[in-house]
Amino acid sequence: MQEPTFLILTALAAGPQHGYGIITDVLEISGERVRLRAGTLYAALDRLQGEQLIETDHEEVVDGRARRYYRLTAGGAARLSAEAERLRRNADTAAARLRRGPAARPGLEGAS
Repeated sequence: MQEPTFLILTALAAGPQHGYGIITDVLEISGERVRLRAGTLYAALDRLQGEQLIETDHEEVVDGRARRYYRLTAGGAARLSAEAERLRRNADTAAARLRRGPAARPGLEGAS
């Protein structure tokens, strides 16, 4: 799963949000590393809806403009949970190997 997809699903795990809310939440979640453009976001939302990972929650009109809210589906929550677990395992492995250091890994003595 690509990082922007992971972050969009993570934003929606907190509850339904509209596009701008997702953009600002992703920015916050990523520590301001990931700045989604509107076109990128809406293409991703269309794809995620097609994959049935998210769905439209409701729409409202604000200042004469329709605002669509999206929510995570059960399938989307399961996929996000599986990806979070995969990332956690990878991070745990990396941390354990760093704690052991290169001397504990055969074949890496003197490697630069």
